[in-house]
Amino acid sequence: MNYADLLRVSLPETALEIAALLVIVIDLVFLRRSNDARRVASAAIVGVLGCLSALALLLINGPMELRAGTDLLLSGGGITFVAQSAILALTALTLLLFVCGRFTPHPAEYVAVVLMAAIGALVLAAGEDLLIIFVGLELLSLALYVLTGFAKRSGRSAEAALKYYLFGGMAAAFLLFGFSYLYGLTGSTNLGQIYQILSQSPAGQMPLYVAALVAIAAGLGFKIAIVPFHLWAPDTYEGAPAQGAAFIASVSKVATFALLLNVIAVRVAGMQIHLQLNSHLRLAHETMAGEGFITLPAFVLIAALATVSMVVGNLAALVQTSVRRLLAYSAIAHAGYMLLGILAGLGSETASRRAAEGLLTYVITYGLTTIAAFGVVAVIERNTGSDQLDAFIGLHRRSPILAAVLLVSFLSLAGIPPLVGFWAKFDLFAAVLGAQAGVVPFALVALAVAMSAVSLYYYLQVLKRVYVMEPVDDTPLKSHPVTRTVLLLAAILIVLLGAVPGPFFNWIAASFGGF
Repeated sequence: MNYADLLRVSLPETALEIAALLVIVIDLVFLRRSNDARRVASAAIVGVLGCLSALALLLINGPMELRAGTDLLLSGGGITFVAQSAILALTALTLLLFVCGRFTPHPAEYVAVVLMAAIGALVLAAGEDLLIIFVGLELLSLALYVLTGFAKRSGRSAEAALKYYLFGGMAAAFLLFGFSYLYGLTGSTNLGQIYQILSQSPAGQMPLYVAALVAIAAGLGFKIAIVPFHLWAPDTYEGAPAQGAAFIASVSKVATFALLLNVIAVRVAGMQIHLQLNSHLRLAHETMAGEGFITLPAFVLIAALATVSMVVGNLAALVQTSVRRLLAYSAIAHAGYMLLGILAGLGSETASRRAAEGLLTYVITYGLTTIAAFGVVAVIERNTGSDQLDAFIGLHRRSPILAAVLLVSFLSLAGIPPLVGFWAKFDLFAAVLGAQAGVVPFALVALAVAMSAVSLYYYLQVLKRVYVMEPVDDTPLKSHPVTRTVLLLAAILIVLLGAVPGPFFNWIAASFGGF
């Protein structure tokens, strides 16, 4: 391995590590006797500067790869570049929302843990080797467990952290078990080599491959909160600090889906190489993209997980009285929609690229929208002490800005034009229909559209209380100017990216030159 290349590739992560260290040093040495507001603001500013520095280094470096001999360890293609840029931007937004946080007397430690989680997300998004992937995933997961339980004075926070940790430990065991089966079948931990070996393996190894696939689906399914690995999500979203829940709902999903898209990119690249070496098998191998040894079990499993996630997530959200839990079940449903993009990626090279672009667009815009929604919830909770539906009654009179942000966020999540959520869903569903022919893809997209209509009902239940029902107390809500600015900026971005989606969509497409 060239260690100079290792240093260059890891410069964004190094910038976050230095920022995390500076946050703690500044707080312990210079601000320990200062008031809480100053300490929180200082920690958030240093953390945001660290994210911006990492983003600048990422842009300066451009696409870079790290290899050990001929094995690719960290990718630097379009998927990784777009995902890592989104991770850093979304992390900065959640840190800015922390300015109004008063749930902990240890603001520097909180920001440092967020930065450590972002480092894990960056590594996970770039991983091309099973060992690298597992290290990045565990770094991200351990930091998220800590973030969930950071509100030490809250019993719900402690309970949520414990449940998250127990479920996460079990999911990590399943993931490692699946990885060990893949290594046993192929003798390699490199994703590209694993695909090449499996694609030429005898059919007798099919049961072991299916067992590995199921175990890995359980491990990664936990991270993206798909049914039946979703049981931690409602309690975690409800018990974690609102800023931490926003980070979990956005950054964690971007990193995990970027990993899944990297796996698809490796599969397509491996198929191309194999076709070039065996041109007489071209027709048979193209058929394998829909029915072959590797793709068919994955297609069935992903289709089943997507279906139950969309149905269970949306139907369970209908009966929630807590907006946090409503957002949690909504996240489960959205994970089901996103899995359709993974399903589309199992097709040809062109279909895989279009699916990757559509899915990254969806998960990034979903992350932005969710951060805006949780930012409003944080302000409501600080003023009323509750996240129940009734706490939102008359919000348009108590804070017109927050009401407008919530309106834009929820309508975008429901997929109402011309907001960006509509175009993200349209692009993703179109990629699914264009990638896979047949009744099953059409039925899945039809189900997704129907479930999106169902989701509009529970989003409107919140908005009805915001705009229609009159408040008992119309005292204006207090919110930090930075919080209002960040939330307003997020709402403006949601509207602008929907009204003029071309530049954003074209940027993602242009970044896929190395796909």
